[in-house]
Amino acid sequence: FAAQRHVLTYMEDAVSQLLENREDISQYGIARFFTEYFNSVRQGTHILFREFSFVQATPHNRASFLRTFWRCFRTVGKNGGEFSSRTQEYHCLLQLLCPDFPMELTQKAARIVLMDDAMDCLMSFSDFLFAFQIQFYYSEFLESVSAIYQDLLAGKSPNTVIVPTSSSGQHRQRQPPNDCNPLDGVEASLFYQCLESLCDRSKYSCPPSALVKEMLSGVQRLTFYEFLMALAKHQGINRALGALPDKGDLFLDPAMDQEIEKLVAQVSGLSLSAPTSSSGDAAHLPVRSVPRISSPWKPLHHRRRMDAESEGSNEETDSSEN
Repeated sequence: FAAQRHVLTYMEDAVSQLLENREDISQYGIARFFTEYFNSVRQGTHILFREFSFVQATPHNRASFLRTFWRCFRTVGKNGGEFSSRTQEYHCLLQLLCPDFPMELTQKAARIVLMDDAMDCLMSFSDFLFAFQIQFYYSEFLESVSAIYQDLLAGKSPNTVIVPTSSSGQHRQRQPPNDCNPLDGVEASLFYQCLESLCDRSKYSCPPSALVKEMLSGVQRLTFYEFLMALAKHQGINRALGALPDKGDLFLDPAMDQEIEKLVAQVSGLSLSAPTSSSGDAAHLPVRSVPRISSPWKPLHHRRRMDAESEGSNEETDSSEN
C-alpha cells in the first residue's frame, strides 16, 4: 500500500522541507507542520509553485496539477467564451503554476491537437487541456507507444514490449513518427496486441486496456497522432483518470464559483456600506474581518527568494543611511 500510494515520496519531501525550514516551523510545532503538509497533499494543493521534478513524481501529483491548471484558468473561457491560444501562451500559463515546466511537454501536447502541423496555430482551451492531460499523465506510456508504432510502421513485429528505462523524472526527446506511409498508418488489431502487452508489463501509468480496445475496435488502420487524438477525446479514459470533468462540464466548478461569489459579495458590501464625502469619494472604509483561506506550505524556492529580496532591501537601506 505504501509503495502504491508513494507514501515514501511524500515523507521524504516533508522531512526535507522540515529540515530546511526548521527555524520557522519551531515556532508552531512539528505536529502542525505535518498536519498541514499532508492536508495539502490530500487536497491537491501541494504541487503549487513546486519544481517540475516533484510535480510529475507521482500519479497523484500529476492529477493534482491537471486539476489545478483547469480550475485556475477555466474562468477565462467561461467569462470570454471558448478562447484559443498558441503553444507559447499555454506554456506561459503552465509556468505560472510550475516555473520550470519544460517546453517540450507543451509542444508534444500541441502536436496532438494540431496533428504535428504548424505549431503556431491557435488551439481552443478544451482541445489543449485534454491533449495535455494525456501527454502529461501518460508520458512514459506514450514514449513506449511511439517506439512500438515505429517498429510496426517499419514492418517489424515487436516480440518484446519496450518499457522506458529512464527515471520518471526524465522525458526523452521523442522523434515524431513518420506518418507519410502509403498504407496510412498501422493495422489497429496488431497495434492493440502490442499495447495490451505493454499495459500488462509497464510499471508506469497506462490507460485501461479495455477502453483502448473499445477505442480501436471501430478502425482498421490508424496513425500515431490519430491514436493520441482518440485518447484525448475518449470520455471513458478521461473519467478513469479522474482529474478533469467531462467536456460539457469543463467550465463548471460549483465549489470555486461559490468562493468567488463570496469574495464578490464581500467587496460589494464594502462599497455599498462606505460613507461618501461631499466630493463623492469614500471617506473611510469600514474595517471588516474577511475570513482567510488556508494555503498549503510555501515552496522552498519561494521562501529563499523572499529571504534574498529582504536581505537586498536591507543592504540598500543601510547604504542610504551611510
